[in-house]
Amino acid sequence: MSVINVILGICCSLTGLTSCGQKLPPQAKKESISMEHRNDSLKTDTAVLAGGCFWCLDAVYRNMNGVQDVISGYSNGTIKNPAYREVCTGRTGHAEVVKILFHPDSVSYADILEVFWRVHDPTQLNRQGNDVGTQYRSGIYYLNETQRDIALLSKKALEEAGVYRGAIVTEIEPLSMFYAAEDYHQDYFRQNQENPYCQYVVGEKVEKFRKLFRERLREKPLQSKGSGEGN
Repeated sequence: MSVINVILGICCSLTGLTSCGQKLPPQAKKESISMEHRNDSLKTDTAVLAGGCFWCLDAVYRNMNGVQDVISGYSNGTIKNPAYREVCTGRTGHAEVVKILFHPDSVSYADILEVFWRVHDPTQLNRQGNDVGTQYRSGIYYLNETQRDIALLSKKALEEAGVYRGAIVTEIEPLSMFYAAEDYHQDYFRQNQENPYCQYVVGEKVEKFRKLFRERLREKPLQSKGSGEGN
């Protein structure tokens, strides 16, 4: 896909009606997770992205054809194995991210980024809507130089096209470490349909994806495979 395709039609308008921060349930489980690909018959590639509350990107990419798994987690912070409560303070330096495993024969890294640019606002610094803090920053965390080049080129094309009035503040950095979030964060949207944040914020982004990318919709949203060690 050409870089121009990454920027065509980008029009982000996100309205946060409530905050993503929630009280932790008792004994919420959280495990670290390696960056090794799952042992599947088809080859997979990985993308790690930050675009506000991870519930939003998690829900969006679960609807994308070619995506094999999505895991919400924390990356590029200063402490090991952080808990949600710690990340929410903004003092650990981590971003809320999603780790996306996808089949490159079905969907490309550029395709993944095209969706990323469209479903969040890359001009908002350390926030998305009412979710405010460095943990909600916009970021692309690459795993290799090829991903870095694609990400930088797509960002440059977006800036040159003047799609947004404000500066694009998405950081493009090498992935430092990925830690899976607590189990109850995984596939959160599907399991919490009555949550007001899911209805008014996450749901809006999912519907936006469905309208803009009809040809890339899965027949049914991908359900969580869990976040056990070694996945």
